[in-house]
Amino acid sequence: MEHLFEADQAAPSPAPDAPLATRMRPRTLDEFVGQRRLLGAPGDSSPLRRAIDSGRAHSMILHGPPGTGKTTLARIVANASGAAFEQESAVQAGRAEVRAVIDRARERRRLGQGTVFFLDEIHRFSKAQQDALLPAVEEGLITLIGATTENPYFEVNSALLSRCRVYELDPLEPADVQALLERAVARGECGKDARVEPAALEYAAQWTGGDARAALNGLELASQLAGEAGPVTVAHMRDALQRRTVLYDHQADRHYDTISAWIKATRGSDPDASLYYLAVMLEGGEDPRFIVRRMVILASEDIGNADPQALVVAAAAAQAVEHVGLPECQFALAQAAVYLSLAPKSDAAKRAIGGAREYVAEHGAEPPPAQLRSSNRSDGGYDNPHRHPDHLSPQELLPPGAAGARFYQPDDAEAALRERLAELRRARGWDT
Repeated sequence: MEHLFEADQAAPSPAPDAPLATRMRPRTLDEFVGQRRLLGAPGDSSPLRRAIDSGRAHSMILHGPPGTGKTTLARIVANASGAAFEQESAVQAGRAEVRAVIDRARERRRLGQGTVFFLDEIHRFSKAQQDALLPAVEEGLITLIGATTENPYFEVNSALLSRCRVYELDPLEPADVQALLERAVARGECGKDARVEPAALEYAAQWTGGDARAALNGLELASQLAGEAGPVTVAHMRDALQRRTVLYDHQADRHYDTISAWIKATRGSDPDASLYYLAVMLEGGEDPRFIVRRMVILASEDIGNADPQALVVAAAAAQAVEHVGLPECQFALAQAAVYLSLAPKSDAAKRAIGGAREYVAEHGAEPPPAQLRSSNRSDGGYDNPHRHPDHLSPQELLPPGAAGARFYQPDDAEAALRERLAELRRARGWDT
């Protein structure tokens, strides 16, 4: 639990032994780096910049990846508005902590002071906990600033969401992250005489995925690894960061964004892009069963009868995932991704079932013709195609009201099937 500066006090300086990311946290918009789309330039009329420049804070939800400035912006908003700043994490706080914040806010309002309540990871609050905030937000007792890495439209109650403005933060550009790292070195935050090779800063900026906190923490650890004897090198930075930070949360938006990118890359017949997004998901800890389910779907939805073997390959990959598991099943997933990417594409099956379902939804489902019902309920009259040349019967097989309906329209990728269908329809005496 953290109860920070009051309106008539300056924000306390971080302790000398605080993490570098905390010591380097900007206190004003002039120091803030990144989020140009959201904030614009000085004098611009973006809602968030207006709120800060005018000192009139409003309740908001800050949605974005880690290390992009959500906490920093909340502090800047509070500072600019002259309000007291209260901070809690939804992971640790419960109703008692929220009640205490509201009680303190009520006392401050009696003294003429506002309160900004910053609730980190607001999506972790239950519906009941979020509902408990509503009265205080509605009456302006607190200005709520919630932060979340997940889509607030899915994770935050609609009643609370309607009382807040949602701002989406972007990952920082590498140049922005590098500027923060250079600022830390210039201020002597890594040691008064610390030397850092420019290439090491560039490496950290490029390989932390727009997460300023991860980059600063990496710089701090790399400085410790280098010690006083020599400069911080790329090797030190690589050891500190271990490996590139993969910003992937299999329960958040990136989970859906990345599988969407994989589907579109594979549908677009680009095996390299398909493998890239597959690697991102595997590195991020995605469940391989989720991946292979999408492969099976794509094999029918986007390839279909242009290459029926695609479904066989995808189904075999699904079986391999169940029987082998990670890490070995990655090879089956890669094999399937390449095959699906290079297979000819057709969405004729998808369009066919979509058209058929739309027809039934609009016209209702007629009972099958009497001659097609089960033998113990049939009135007879079924014309078995095996009793005809080429195993074809001219008998209509759709219900009377649907006779003549056409749902399957093979495209150019299913040319052989298109010719076969036309031949069958001509032989039956039907319009093609």
